[in-house]
Order: sequence, then C-alpha cells, then structure tokens
Amino acid sequence: MINLNLFRKPVAVDSALHGDLRLAHGTVDWSIAADTNAAFVAAVEFGDACCDFPLLFVDAGKDEKTGAPLVASIAALGLEQRQNLFVEGGSWRSGYVPALLRAYPFGLARADDGRVLVVIDEAFEGWSRTEGQPLFDAERKPSPLLEEVRERLETVEAEIGRTRAVCSLLLAEGLLRPMRFDAELPDGSKVAVEGFMTLDEEKFAALPDAKVLELHKAGVLAL
Repeated sequence: MINLNLFRKPVAVDSALHGDLRLAHGTVDWSIAADTNAAFVAAVEFGDACCDFPLLFVDAGKDEKTGAPLVASIAALGLEQRQNLFVEGGSWRSGYVPALLRAYPFGLARADDGRVLVVIDEAFEGWSRTEGQPLFDAERKPSPLLEEVRERLETVEAEIGRTRAVCSLLLAEGLLRPMRFDAELPDGSKVAVEGFMTLDEEKFAALPDAKVLELHKAGVLAL
C-alpha cells in the first residue's frame, strides 16, 4: 500500500534501474505530506496514534472477491481537504508518525500476477548515487537495507489485513454508525466534517455477554 498523496513518481525497485541507488537520508522535510489530511493506521498502532490524532472509520469500497463492504481506520490530520495540521515549516508536529508515512520513500504494491513489490518514490530528494546506504550490493542482490525495508513493510501489510478483518467484524455486528461534527474555530469561521463512522456506544453497551466474549477473543475490545 502506498499513499498517492506522497509518491510523486512511484516505481517498483529494480536492480537494473536502481543497482547503484543509495538512500542518503530519510524524510527530513515533511512538507511532502502537507496536503495529506488523513493516514491509514493499523489496529496495532491505535494505542500510540490515539494520543495524537482522532481515529475514525471510513468507507473503503467493496472487497473485489466477495463484494462485501470494507471499512478502513484512519488518523485524521486535518479538517479540510488537502490540509495537514500536523505539518508546519517542514516539521512533523506530533510525537507519533503513522507507520505508512514513516516508511516513505518506500511502499508496497501488488503486481497483476499477485507478486508483492517494493516501490520507491524516485522523486524523493534523499536518493544519491554516491553516498548513503545502497539498495543493492555489488552482485545486484538486495542489500540489508532493502531486505529490512521489505520485512518491515510486509509486517505493516499483514497488520493492515488484520485491521480490515476487525473493521469488517464491527460493521457486520452493526456497531459502526455514520457521524459528523460541526465546530466553530477561534477566528469565528465554521467547519463541518462528515463522511466517517464511529462506534455506536449504545449498541455496543447492549451486546449480550456471549457476543462480548466473542469480540474479546477476536481482539476487538482492547481497541
């Protein structure tokens, strides 16, 4: 999964194209995310992410195989489109950065034949041909850096799958409800935010004991 708001030139890593490419540094200028008003967060991140961001559920379309509705969990970063209130002067203003943003300039994509590919943003300013950590060794085999990146991204991808399952369970049990909020900002302007879902606390409190135990064993209650 890659964030298309960040990746200006996404390209699958290829030893023929990137055999001498090096990562001179990671993301130091977060202005690249200034237009990103939401970021996907996996369930394993909720404990850290909820200290800094509102966590919301949004419609994620339908499953390509089953046609079942999908729900994604996101961290809200802004109140308006193309607004990130956590980026200022190129710095990230909170203590936590969602995992998929933190992985930039790397990401995962799935090829038409089902293969999982490591993708890089060739437009990222941190690439070098002369200094930094190489993506490939002298024999054009993946370097320790690239192997580590792939392993980390595959872990995130697995967590995304588990999170989708949890969200689908909440949806199937009717525990998510559409929500909106209206706010008046300090300058007197008003803003309305809608198009997301939250937990229906009344339905959640009314669940029978057996269902509560089932959700607990599924890992939902802690979230």
